Amino acid sequence: MTINEKIISNKELKISDWELDFYSRPIIEQNGKKRWELIISSSKNFNTEEIFLWNKICPANEVNSIWLTKALNEALHDAERKGWAKPSKIRFWRASMKSIIKKSIENIRVEALVSRRTYELFDRISFLEQEVYPLENGYVRGVLAPTFTSSIANDPKPLPEAVRGDALTISEISIKELKLARNWPIEFGDIFPIQNLIKNENLVPGLRLFSKDRSLALAAWFSGLEPVKLYIKQNQLILEASEDDKWIVTDLQEKDAKEINDKFTQTKNNSCGYQFISIQSTPFVEKFAGFWILKDVELIS
Repeated sequence: MTINEKIISNKELKISDWELDFYSRPIIEQNGKKRWELIISSSKNFNTEEIFLWNKICPANEVNSIWLTKALNEALHDAERKGWAKPSKIRFWRASMKSIIKKSIENIRVEALVSRRTYELFDRISFLEQEVYPLENGYVRGVLAPTFTSSIANDPKPLPEAVRGDALTISEISIKELKLARNWPIEFGDIFPIQNLIKNENLVPGLRLFSKDRSLALAAWFSGLEPVKLYIKQNQLILEASEDDKWIVTDLQEKDAKEINDKFTQTKNNSCGYQFISIQSTPFVEKFAGFWILKDVELIS
């Protein structure tokens, strides 16, 4: 062990979940095969300002759980050497690779969670697609292997009556308020640091749900959804969640839908895609049964 490694090991470990993708990339290797690559990013949180990034190229004839398990153990060792604790969860969303990825994650005794709440990973892949891969030999312009699709094929289902609450509103809060969320009393949810480059006065659109007697039950149910993003289609407010779920949150008045959609979309775009979901017993209680920050990432088809 080096002196630097001894110093790191004596510090408090940095803690974060991981986000993972294991798939082919838009590069043809010298042997004529598509490049396969494991890409890992830690999730952004308030425990550390740093992000753990790790990737490894996989030979095309070794795309299996044996290779991936070995690579994950290498990543864990490298993370530990750099002062990171072992993650408690690893999120992934690649449906066609689900069995290999899930088995490999479980092999290293970490919880495998199918979810598209992998915002740091999306940013990392987007960076590689735009800034790194095009400079490499064998790069194929256009879609060689889709990163993630911009539309989920499943039809949206109505939210169960039990979790609709007593009332809901489509609302807005400022970036300044959203940055303070880490200090709010929240029972269920998932929040993370907001980009500092966005102006504090910019507004963030979102959904507020109220239930006087069942707010905690609603929040617990939403917590299991892994909510990803909100959007309005025609006259419906839709929530995308988990791997490929779509939920109809509410129907909008047809005469108001376009105006609400235009405002929702413009507000979201002005604040880098950030959105929120909050669940409270009443609008007047300064306590949240549930609160989630969402982000509508720019999807790559």
